[in-house]
Amino acid sequence: MITLEHVSKSYTNDGMPALNDVSLQIDKGEFVFIVGDSGSGKSTMIKLLLRELTPSDGRITVNGVDVARLKRRQIPKYRRNIGCVFQDFRLLKDRNVYENVAFAQRVIEIPTKKIKKNVPAMLSLVGLPEKYKSKTRQLSGGEQQRVALARALVNNPPILLADEPTGNLDPRNSWEIMRLLEEINRRGTTVVVVTHNREIVNAMRKRVVTVKKGVIVSDEEKGEYIDED
Repeated sequence: MITLEHVSKSYTNDGMPALNDVSLQIDKGEFVFIVGDSGSGKSTMIKLLLRELTPSDGRITVNGVDVARLKRRQIPKYRRNIGCVFQDFRLLKDRNVYENVAFAQRVIEIPTKKIKKNVPAMLSLVGLPEKYKSKTRQLSGGEQQRVALARALVNNPPILLADEPTGNLDPRNSWEIMRLLEEINRRGTTVVVVTHNREIVNAMRKRVVTVKKGVIVSDEEKGEYIDED
């Protein structure tokens, strides 16, 4: 589903690369944590997968697509196959919950009749069926992240990237979000989670890829978040 082959990314010609000769394969249906300290290269990896950046060297293939070869006009269509949630939720503050989730479908011109079916189904999945009329500012942080998840999933993408999805949440809401991600994974979606949350990583015992100074230093099934110093 996701393959990085000898991928490097440098932001300057003479600086230390953010990623340095990284090779990684994530198969369909996996749940993978990517962990590491700030500045380790985790966010660069996410930006490369989303085609916000292109690699300086190497090749990235996502769901059969050679990402670096995409033309600018092809990028929006490519991104429709990747659901994304972020630490800061990125919701539309002037729209209610229903419209935030529906927006992802309107962008790709899904018929209104289908939107009226799909959005409530997604809100039920994330446990917010009764909040569809609420403005996002009326929601707790955990509820906002659930709306962001519903929006990311409403187009049924095969891959979900979650970049620090619990970074702004308290422990109880953090665990609720992680349980949702597990359920989404059980339904067949490949889930990749970038996180600093050591407690969650160590408790869930999923595959853990540890990045340090732009290099993968460990890749373990049922791994732990361990300091590499």
